Amino acid sequence: MRLSTITNWAYGATVALTLASGATMLMASTAQKQERDAVQQRYELDHATSLVAEDIGVLSGLARQYAISGSLADLTAYRHELKELMKVEDRARHIRDAGASSAELYDLQQVFRQADALLDEQDAAIKVRGQGDRGQAIAILFSPEYERELERIQAGVVRFQSRIDQRTEMAMQEAVRTSRLWRTTSEVMLGITGLLFLCVLYFIFRRRVLHPVVKLSDVVTRLAAQDYAVEPPVYDQIDEIGDMAQALRIFRENGIERQRLEQERDADRSVRDLLSRMTQRMQNCDTIDDLRGIVERFIPSIVPSAAGSLFLLDCERDAMVEFCSWSEPQQSRSSFPVSACWALRRGGLHKAAGNVIDVPCDHLELTGKGVADTICLPLVARRGTLGLLYFEFAVGGASATVSDVYLNILAENVGLALDNLRLRDALQDMAMADPLTSLSNRRKLEVALESHVAEARPDLSISCAMIDIDHFKRFNDEYGHDAGDAVLRAVGKALKDAVRSDDHVFRYGGEEFLLLMPGLGPEEAARRVEGIRASIAALRLRHADRILGEVHVSAGVACAPAHCDRDGLVHAADAALYEAKRNGRNRVAIAPLKELEGRAAG
Repeated sequence: MRLSTITNWAYGATVALTLASGATMLMASTAQKQERDAVQQRYELDHATSLVAEDIGVLSGLARQYAISGSLADLTAYRHELKELMKVEDRARHIRDAGASSAELYDLQQVFRQADALLDEQDAAIKVRGQGDRGQAIAILFSPEYERELERIQAGVVRFQSRIDQRTEMAMQEAVRTSRLWRTTSEVMLGITGLLFLCVLYFIFRRRVLHPVVKLSDVVTRLAAQDYAVEPPVYDQIDEIGDMAQALRIFRENGIERQRLEQERDADRSVRDLLSRMTQRMQNCDTIDDLRGIVERFIPSIVPSAAGSLFLLDCERDAMVEFCSWSEPQQSRSSFPVSACWALRRGGLHKAAGNVIDVPCDHLELTGKGVADTICLPLVARRGTLGLLYFEFAVGGASATVSDVYLNILAENVGLALDNLRLRDALQDMAMADPLTSLSNRRKLEVALESHVAEARPDLSISCAMIDIDHFKRFNDEYGHDAGDAVLRAVGKALKDAVRSDDHVFRYGGEEFLLLMPGLGPEEAARRVEGIRASIAALRLRHADRILGEVHVSAGVACAPAHCDRDGLVHAADAALYEAKRNGRNRVAIAPLKELEGRAAG
């Protein structure tokens, strides 16, 4: 006999047995429903009679409380509770509807009549108490007869509930016996059905279900462990097994995609964290060298697949000059004109290769392998273009995985840090410079002296010259303050031309200037200052088509450690200047040793 025929006969027998079993189960369910109905009826009757006893007790308590206290609040509570109660006739009708027998209703009617009598006594007591007779009201409500009426009501309720319990128990026993009979019959039929089904369909189950399920179970276990390398088996048949295999393939593809998204999310979070920490560090930079260290430290981690450089703008040459680099970039020159980069021309990110074809920058050293995969990012801030961030990727690199958003944020943060540093330097220069002569001012002098004192060797000489313009007030009085400013500028320029570094000449205040000469002894310093005095005396100044006449200066020279210690250098030079003015001006005086020794002793 063919397997399909056996299967059809088995299906037919199974359907018949299943229908018969279902019928017996319905009969058993009907018997169980009768049992539940009996229990429900018992509950409703018990509940109804319990409410009668409880209500009588509550009303009795409120009436007694009013009889004792005479409080209107107690009387109001009694009347409110009385209004909320159901009428005796309504309760009787409800209990009859719940299925009580005539004998049970007779017992309950006795309870209701006793309850009505008790309510009459309560009304009488309340009326007496309202007339002010407290003792009579208490005597009515606390009399032995009143207590016996309450007990009879409770006994009647218990008797009624006992009758209900007996009747309900008999009904429940009958329903349980019927239910067990039908349930047993149903279980026997279900057992026969199950045995037949297992015997006939064993081969089909084994061939069509068991083997595929074992394979799919192994796949499910590995997928549950997030091992998405497993390949689900392919079943072409259109059934549950095929649907499961298809679902597992979809689940595996979703898992692979979810893993990829999680990796991208983790990488994105890591880049954002690096950018945040890099920005915080750059905000605390004090010098451009601090910025160099931060850039070389963080950018290789933010863009690990690329080498690169940071170029800064050389304003004098109008060119980009490499400031620092990482991972040894090879394809860009270290210095090039601003016009050689398309990113600087366009003012935005520029890619020379990738998914979109574009023009390569002229600063790239192209080879025969084609256009290099590079990215140029201009560093633009409030003060204009400051520099360029340059990235280059190896052949077959991952430039496409680098988000342009993060690259632009990186360039914006680096440009902002550069702008802040340059603004700070400009403000510092303005604070340290004299606006009239462009020389360093007295504040810069204090910084320079501290630097020389801290860095110079103890045995190294450092000389100081205090220079003052003789009769400077004459220029202001005769020719005006503009002429006086011109004289100050001319003397400042002469001093600047006479020294090797601008950091060694200062405008001390008014018409006084100061010269630092590290490494020079007293005689050499005096000779240099004498030459400066002579060069200033040779000046022929004109202002507003008027000849201003000769300009003469007096100077005092002091040297440490020959004349004094370094802390007293300016004071010693100032004392020597005073000596030069006292001796006739237009001369150079050297601080005398005996004067310094005497002052030190004092």
